[in-house]
Amino acid sequence: VEIRFLLPVSHICCSSRKMYGLLLEGIHAFITSKFSEDVWDAILARAKTDTRNFRTREVYSDGLIPLIVDAACEELRMSNDDIMFENGVFFITFLSNFGYDSILRVLGRDLRDFLNGLDNLHEYLRFTYVKMRPPSFFCVNESKTGITLQYRSKRRGFHHYVRGQITEIARLFYQTNMRIEIVSKTAEACGVVNCIFRLHFNNIRFAIVSDRLFESSSLCTVPSEVFFEVFPFNIVFNRGMRILNIGRGLFNTLPNLVNTLINENFLLIRPMIEFSWDAVIIHTNNVFELISMENKLQDGQASKERHKKASNASDNGLRLKGQMKYMPAWDAIVFLGTPVLRDVESMYSVGLYINDLSMHDSSRDLILAGEQQSAELKLALEQEQEKSAKLTESMKRLDEEKKKTDELLYQMIPKTVADRLRRGDSAVSTCETFDEVTILFSDICGFTNICGAITPLDVVNMLNNMYSVFDKLTEQNCVYKVETVGDAYMIVSGAPVKTEHHAALMSEMAQDMIKAIANCKDPSGINPHLMMRIGLHTGMVVAGVVGVKMPRYCLFGDTVNTANKMESSGQRIHISATTKTKLDSYEAYVISDGSEVVLP
Repeated sequence: VEIRFLLPVSHICCSSRKMYGLLLEGIHAFITSKFSEDVWDAILARAKTDTRNFRTREVYSDGLIPLIVDAACEELRMSNDDIMFENGVFFITFLSNFGYDSILRVLGRDLRDFLNGLDNLHEYLRFTYVKMRPPSFFCVNESKTGITLQYRSKRRGFHHYVRGQITEIARLFYQTNMRIEIVSKTAEACGVVNCIFRLHFNNIRFAIVSDRLFESSSLCTVPSEVFFEVFPFNIVFNRGMRILNIGRGLFNTLPNLVNTLINENFLLIRPMIEFSWDAVIIHTNNVFELISMENKLQDGQASKERHKKASNASDNGLRLKGQMKYMPAWDAIVFLGTPVLRDVESMYSVGLYINDLSMHDSSRDLILAGEQQSAELKLALEQEQEKSAKLTESMKRLDEEKKKTDELLYQMIPKTVADRLRRGDSAVSTCETFDEVTILFSDICGFTNICGAITPLDVVNMLNNMYSVFDKLTEQNCVYKVETVGDAYMIVSGAPVKTEHHAALMSEMAQDMIKAIANCKDPSGINPHLMMRIGLHTGMVVAGVVGVKMPRYCLFGDTVNTANKMESSGQRIHISATTKTKLDSYEAYVISDGSEVVLP
């Protein structure tokens, strides 16, 4: 008896000499669970690798495992064979962390069936590990005392790792004690390692199957007409890949297939192997999926190009999914497939009708049920799309309102301080001492007389127009507006963002304000335009957020009072001696002596 299969849990590796992190994380878990995290750190240090943590679905260098294992041999004083074997045993249990143990547990009723079903498990794992390039396995022969297994891989040094995995699978899932002997290990010319294992165990299932095969020889044969009627989408092809016969259902939609090559009329989607007789015959335990081609590929085209075309195949192609079965009496392979159809529309697009489908399976029921579900899903999709559109619009409005809220908040509190409060910092923690800042105070000359000559609404409009101009100037000169009270306008430079150029920035701001106020008309008509008094002072302040319901960013200290007193006369910028000292260092400002300001 010959059984051929692939073992997916041996190497989860990808092409271009890369390997998935699941194997590396398995070694990490093995070392830390059996020894300690300190031992793992010592092994990595000895291996001289900077990578300390591995992600299961990322790819890493193919040489990392041999590098780590060699370092572990030196650190633990164990042989390479023992470490790889024990790591392989541990890896099967480690897979339970990712839910693969439940799949392995139900793959086969006994060990023999488990090994036969590994091909399809391997194909399933490709959906998760797309670049996986596993080794190949097949049973050379089977007897009551065990199985002779051939292992082939392009990676060297993993045969004891595989031996540990198979031993643990037999013990954990099938309560079978197994001893695995390495019969031979050779290197082929193409760089592939060929290893022959002998699996010694009590193979009870083999005797049962052999007896059943002997008993089944007395069963009646099935005429080929009945066989083809039962499987209306079968394809029979010989060693030359030439199609000898097709089922009735397939004939109705693709009538010209007989005497043509199957690999020129169909693309092989699953499994990802070359579409040839030799490749198919050793993967008969796999589920095969074919799709008909509208434009045939030229002879001699590589299988990679076929798979590339398959991935971009038109939805109009007929998809068939089923099993490849070798028929010794015919010396041919028969593909027992069923069409893969989403709904009635897709069935009609490939030229099929309900009566073309088999009656003994659920193909007809699935199509009709799928059509009903399709209508329900379309309705649900439309409803969800409508909800999504409303949600998108609501989120857009929310973003706009949030932006307005932020702008309003940043008018009351500096952005850096507001962000700290949002992170949960207390208002007291935002208080900070600034050793040196420059503060500006300004007000309108004759504001009381102007207010007495115009209406309150005109006063509001006048202040709004003036402060809108000043607010833009604060952004241009990188200063912060602290507050406005009536006609008074207070600005600070050097807080909350510290800068050594605070005096120069504030002087530029003051000059821009003088220029801007000349363009603001006096609504009372007393003067052609509004006039301002401006005072600057440099010194130390304490700044922070005050208030809970209406929080404000406030400045405290003698510097604030001094700056407020520096206002004396219109259209002139009055500065204190400390501010003058700062500005003199720039040698760019014309400063003249003014009248003395008496401070209380």
